[in-house]
Amino acid sequence: MRAVRGLWRWRRNPLRRATDLAEAWLALVALVLITLAAPVTGCLVGAAAQDSLQRAVREQQHTRHLVTAAVVRDLGEAPLETDPDTTSGREVRSRVLAGWTAPNGTRRYGMALAGLKSPHPGDHFRIWTDPYGRITTRPLDSPTATTHAVLAGVGAALVIVALVESTRRLAVWRMVRRRYARWDQAWERAGPDWGKAGTGC
Repeated sequence: MRAVRGLWRWRRNPLRRATDLAEAWLALVALVLITLAAPVTGCLVGAAAQDSLQRAVREQQHTRHLVTAAVVRDLGEAPLETDPDTTSGREVRSRVLAGWTAPNGTRRYGMALAGLKSPHPGDHFRIWTDPYGRITTRPLDSPTATTHAVLAGVGAALVIVALVESTRRLAVWRMVRRRYARWDQAWERAGPDWGKAGTGC
């Protein structure tokens, strides 16, 4: 990392400028923030996401029910599956008109996706519903929630690293611009006398 490379500017050197020392301090602060703030932020975000997602898991497992539906008639090919958790992508799914009994005892009818190659009236398949019998996605499971929480924590840590490094680079860029501006001013002051001293003219 360039932040680590900036630490060499602490070396004692008669040509070392104040901006070199400032760059070294900036590199040290960036390194400390990356090694401490990024993991801490990642852990905090991951823990918060884990807590929220596990609550969602418990709620969904309590309010979503697996019921048996019966095919009324085939409606043709199913559209592309939008929920990657509900199918492997290779599983054949058919769109059917189906009937089922909701967990609250009411009879429901509607379009459903059935894991049947050639659905016929009377064929049975399983669907997830809410307590009122409305079709929903399967509940989130605990391992999947944990995976999402870990990814959220890692993402937060990477965001902190990117922010710290971007800020460091911006600060160094501004210091370099200022340094070049001072050099230009020094050259302008020395320009009229350049080449006159010690020439013997």
